[in-house]
Amino acid sequence: MTTIPETSKVCQAVISEVEKAIVGKRTVLEIIMASVLAGGHVLLEDYPGLGKTLIAKSFAAVLGLDFKRLQFTPDLLPGDITGGYVYNRAENRFDLRQGPIFANIILADEINRASPKTQSALLEAMQEGQVTLEGETLRLPDPFLVLATQNPIEYEGTFPLPEAQLDRFMLKLTVGYPDLVEETEILRRRLKRQQEDVLLRKVTDARKIVAMRKVVETVHVDEDLETYIATIVQETRHDRHVAVGSSPRGSLAFLKMARAHAALEGRDYVLPDDIKRFSLPVLSHRLILQPEYWLTRQVADRVITDIFAKIPVPVLKDA
Repeated sequence: MTTIPETSKVCQAVISEVEKAIVGKRTVLEIIMASVLAGGHVLLEDYPGLGKTLIAKSFAAVLGLDFKRLQFTPDLLPGDITGGYVYNRAENRFDLRQGPIFANIILADEINRASPKTQSALLEAMQEGQVTLEGETLRLPDPFLVLATQNPIEYEGTFPLPEAQLDRFMLKLTVGYPDLVEETEILRRRLKRQQEDVLLRKVTDARKIVAMRKVVETVHVDEDLETYIATIVQETRHDRHVAVGSSPRGSLAFLKMARAHAALEGRDYVLPDDIKRFSLPVLSHRLILQPEYWLTRQVADRVITDIFAKIPVPVLKDA
């Protein structure tokens, strides 16, 4: 049976291997690894060329999971994602032709470039882990994870994700530019390996990941921390800058990510810091601001920061 120390060891090995391809983004990689343990989908919103696609491909390779990349465009149809039934003339029957969504890790590249109808093809898959085709429900592989990307500066020819779909992403992350030392290291590594592709070794597999997810469910959460999470999410619904606050999915996301991060660090209990570190990734895409603040990008971040600053942090007796 998989244990918490073993889970932590595997996670650290995965992150270290992915770091061979991704330079200087340890925190982002840790958060994505925690989301794999928590079973949540991730939206990566950042500028082109910062390694979002490379992160997804690297994690798929190191985790030993089946990976499919979908380039979202305005002419992409729902059937291009889910697949469908195709008439087999030789056998005189309809055969199922599975779409790329039948994989462990899906990279939905530039997800906001597809029409709302196509975006909605992911809703059932992301929430239920299944796809319904012609009235037949088909289970998706376990584990199933969607990593989606979108560009925060290009709005022409895009379709903003509806709130119902945004809410199904457990986290929204930014990768950020590398600093001078990191960018120099990227160039140095490229010269050294003499090829574009970074060869990464497989550290684990789907079966092991499912077992590690079960271990995360054993991580203890103090009652005071449960109240702390609920108070934070409740407060988002009462801030004057916010028109619509976080749904209960936000509370559940905090709970799942905090337990996953505790297990990643080798602990069988959650600390307040396990919750606080996910403040922006969990809440930033779940707040609908008042109309007068729509054009000010940093308001949501300030609201979240202020909420965490004014709510007392529980002091755990046994921590």
